[in-house]
Amino acid sequence: MEKADVIPSIVLSAHALARFAAQDAGNEAPSAQWRALSILEQKGGMRIGELAIAARTTQPGMTRLIGTLEQAGLGTRTTDPADTRATLVHATDAGLIHLAEWRAELRDTLAPRFAGLADEEWIVLQRAAEILAAHAQETTTTGEA
Repeated sequence: MEKADVIPSIVLSAHALARFAAQDAGNEAPSAQWRALSILEQKGGMRIGELAIAARTTQPGMTRLIGTLEQAGLGTRTTDPADTRATLVHATDAGLIHLAEWRAELRDTLAPRFAGLADEEWIVLQRAAEILAAHAQETTTTGEA
């Protein structure tokens, strides 16, 4: 495998693992919900358009998702103090708790798939997770994350 081929392999494997975990756990919440809450957890309040770009979705789609999050008590909208014509979206405390519970559910559901790994393999995965997390946080030249 070429060096550059490792990156899409990791991304595709991560998507597959997330699907397996959601199916195995019976979690029916859309992945867009977790993605939006994760972004809000990391970046704090954001305008809907900025959140849509960060989540790689449309603004109308994000507006609908935020409505769903609000109805569930997981997200809220406030007026942007820098521009009262604009709205900021925030994850609520309940939304952040729900996100942490989902992450624990992912961990617990996927743990059996990795039970046979040797300590050395865990060290490799831990380092890979650190590298991936660092690169997932970097900002591109256009200012998008």
